[in-house]
Parts: sequence; structure tokens; C-alpha cells
Amino acid sequence: MTITTFLTILLLKITCMAKYKILVLPSDRTGVSKFRSLDQHLYLQKMYPDEFWIDIDYAPRLEDDNFLKKYDLIHYHRTLHPDYGVSQKVMPRLKKLGIPSILDIDDYWLPNREHPAFTLIKNKGMDKLIIKNIELAENVTTTTSLFANEIKKLCKNVFVLPNSVDPSEKQFKHQPEESDRVRIGWLGGSSHLADLKILNGTVDRLKDLKDDIQFVLCGFDTRGNVTEIDQKTKEERTRPIKPMESVWFEYEKIFTANYKIVDQKQMKQLMSFKFGEEYDDLDTPYRRVWTKPITTYASNYNKFDISLAPIKHHTFNMVKSQLKVIEAGFHKKALIAQDFGPYQIDCLNAYERGGTFNNKGNSLLVDESKNHKLWHQHIRRLVKNPSLVEDLGEKLYESVQKYHIKAVTQKRAQIYRELINK
Repeated sequence: MTITTFLTILLLKITCMAKYKILVLPSDRTGVSKFRSLDQHLYLQKMYPDEFWIDIDYAPRLEDDNFLKKYDLIHYHRTLHPDYGVSQKVMPRLKKLGIPSILDIDDYWLPNREHPAFTLIKNKGMDKLIIKNIELAENVTTTTSLFANEIKKLCKNVFVLPNSVDPSEKQFKHQPEESDRVRIGWLGGSSHLADLKILNGTVDRLKDLKDDIQFVLCGFDTRGNVTEIDQKTKEERTRPIKPMESVWFEYEKIFTANYKIVDQKQMKQLMSFKFGEEYDDLDTPYRRVWTKPITTYASNYNKFDISLAPIKHHTFNMVKSQLKVIEAGFHKKALIAQDFGPYQIDCLNAYERGGTFNNKGNSLLVDESKNHKLWHQHIRRLVKNPSLVEDLGEKLYESVQKYHIKAVTQKRAQIYRELINK
């Protein structure tokens, strides 16, 4: 073997041993980044320690070409920089430097008018800034094929990397609390009032079962501020929000039939609004569960047996992630969901027209035209048939195994390899 051949082989071995260096730029520290930036990339490095090296940076030196050139690929959620103008200047530089980049987006750029963020986004032109970012992006990842089809109108290189769950994470352990009641729960954030209004009247129609069931509202939160504008002076004044001004108070009225299923003792506790205080409400028709951090919130699924997922029909909801299905599935919950958009991806209706049951079904779905009756009818069916609750939970669990973080990480690794070596 000549010295030249030896050096060539050595160089090839060193090249093969080099790790792909990935720069990850999360959009926040506590919210969506857990599912779209942090957990996935940390697992990528854990799963392929000899192939991928991950740097997570909240304040990257985007103006420094030498800093950027250290990386083989850059992944960012929605925008490279909080200043969209800066972001839009950096994107062409990355292409010029030959560094592949991926914009990740999980929500449509403009929510419907009922969404609390609509006015803010519209007034600041955030939707147009996000659209411009997508048009400039080299590659995009998103949560579902439904959203991917929308994004492809702006950028042709779109990959579906769904939200995933690491079942070894404590909050996703299926450890249901015991109860003699059948518990019907909802878990979510503060932007779903229009969706939950679909359930108006449901609790009232089930009042004959109030000794056998419990409605559980998870995520209750009275923190935050409200900004008031003086109509004469236009002066703005910000003050802490009052509990009864909170959207969660409106949620609670829906889940208690305007407090008709709450007795005087519990009413006194609820109206004290003592943040985080646990009440003696394990055997009552209604239970309030205060908000938890994103690292523990999913453990609340252990507090109920049936998960509800109502959503209104509009574009913002059509392209949302099916995370509620995934979480309910890993927790083996019976799911009653809207027959719409993201919930049609994995859910197969067990209840067919005419009242027959499909034994392969993994959930109960509600068509928009049947909102007025099917929600309470499906709940009643499950309460009267506890074995069906267990059966649907097991079937949904089987259906969502493709969202195990290991399976999604394998797909992510392959996409990254192809983009880096293209």
C-alpha cells in the first residue's frame, strides 16, 4: 500500500467518523419548543450519538459567518430571529454559505377571528411576516399532511414530522387514578372558548347521571393581565385580570352547566379562586384541576377516563396537530372527537350511521351537523358500557404507536442526512 493510498483511506475514515452538527433555534423555553425543538433533537443525539451532535442556542450569533459555518444544518421554529427583518436577511446568507436550513411551523399563520391572538397578529402583520419567512425558507417541516398541503403553496420542500411522545417520560405513564365515577375530561389552553362552546348544554343533558359521572377541567389558570384603553384619552392601563374575567371561568360554566351541578360547599371553594389549591372534589360531579408546567401537564390524563376534543370548522383548526389524539392514545383514553381535520387522520369512528358499531373503530366521532346531540349521547353510551371505554382506549393506544418518539426520530434522521448530503 502506497503512502498516498494509506492517507486517502485514513482521510475517508476520519470523514466518516465526523458527526453532523445541528444548530437548533427554539422559539421559546416553555411552550411549543418542547414538542418541536427540544425533545426531538435531544432524542436524535441520544439515538444516534456517533452521527449527530446537537447545539441548542437561544441567542445565536447569526451575523457571524464563521459561527454559522460550524454547522451542517440549522433548524428553527417559525423564525431564525425574533426580528423577522433580521431573519429574512439571514436566510439567503445561509443558502450562499451552503448550509441547509429548516423552518418548522406547527400552527397556521393567521388564527380565526375568535382566537384571542387574532387582533394582535393582524395589527402587527405577523401573518404576512410568517408567510414571507416560509416563502424564503429552503425547507419546511410541519405536523400533518393537511398542513403540508397548505404550506406547499408557499414552499415546495415540505416534510411531515408529526408531534411525538416519549412514553418513558413520567407524564405519559398510564397510571389512572381510581374512582367509582366515570370521568369525562378536557385538557388544553386558553384559546379554545369557541371550540368548547360546542359542548354548551351537554352537561345539563346528563344531569340524571351526576351521581355516576364527573366532568374534569384541566389547565385552570387565572393569572395574566388585561389592558384597558381610555376611550377619551386613548391611554392604556394594564392591570391583573380578575378571576371572573378569565376565559377559564367561561370554560368552567360550560363544564358545570353554569354551576348547576355544584353544591354550596364546592361552590364556595371554587369561587375562592385560590391558585393551585387542591379541593376535596374526587367524588363530586365536577372537578377543577389547576394548570401544570408543560413538563407535567399530560399526567392530568390520569384523572379521567374519557377525553373530549371538540373543534370548530375553519382553516386554523383544519391544519392543527392531532396532539390531543396522540396524548389520549398513549394514556389509553376513550376519545370523543370532532369528525374534522386533524382528528380524521388516525381516528376511526366506532359508531356508524344507524346505530351499529364498527369493531375496528378506535374512537367516537361527532359530525358538525350532530353537535347538538351526539356529544351527550356518546358520553352516555360510554358511561353505560364501561367495557367500551377500555376497548376504545386500547385501540387508540395501538393506533398512535407510530408517534412514539423513536419512530419519528428515525424519520427525522433520514431527512437530515438527505438534506446535508444533497
